[in-house]
Amino acid sequence: MSFDGRAVANFILDFCEQRDREVTNLALQKIVYFCHVWSLVELGRPLVKHQFEAWQYGPVLQYLYREFKAFDRQPIQGRATEIDPDTGRRRIVRYAFDRDTEELLKQTVDFYSRLRAGDLVELSHAKGSPWDEVWNHQGSVNPGMKIGDDRIIAYYSKVPSPYSIQ
Repeated sequence: MSFDGRAVANFILDFCEQRDREVTNLALQKIVYFCHVWSLVELGRPLVKHQFEAWQYGPVLQYLYREFKAFDRQPIQGRATEIDPDTGRRRIVRYAFDRDTEELLKQTVDFYSRLRAGDLVELSHAKGSPWDEVWNHQGSVNPGMKIGDDRIIAYYSKVPSPYSIQ
């Protein structure tokens, strides 16, 4: 089962808030991406139901970027919202993950949320990484360049899990 990226983002923001860790929009994008990466590799299933796009500073979920772009480089103080179909009002996107997914999220977020946003960008830009292959594809850069899950699995299944580094 895959999830709305806004639910994953809200989990990350709640997790980090409980540990007094600030998260910017740039860092949030990368942490969501790495959660998706390790779900594909370790659980064998996508975490997020939408594809990431290759943007200048790494993998991005466009709708998640728009949700938090008002915070710019400042720590995110809010939560992702959706429209309640019954009332037409905005409400915070809730999350409920199965045990395996929640454990993976806790480990992944705990590791990556300790890194600076610039370090997260550098990790996502590694030579030969899915972002690198899509962004540096020898064609023109255009909006909506998708990073396929097949590329993510092919690359990151050869990379050691970061949890052993802790």
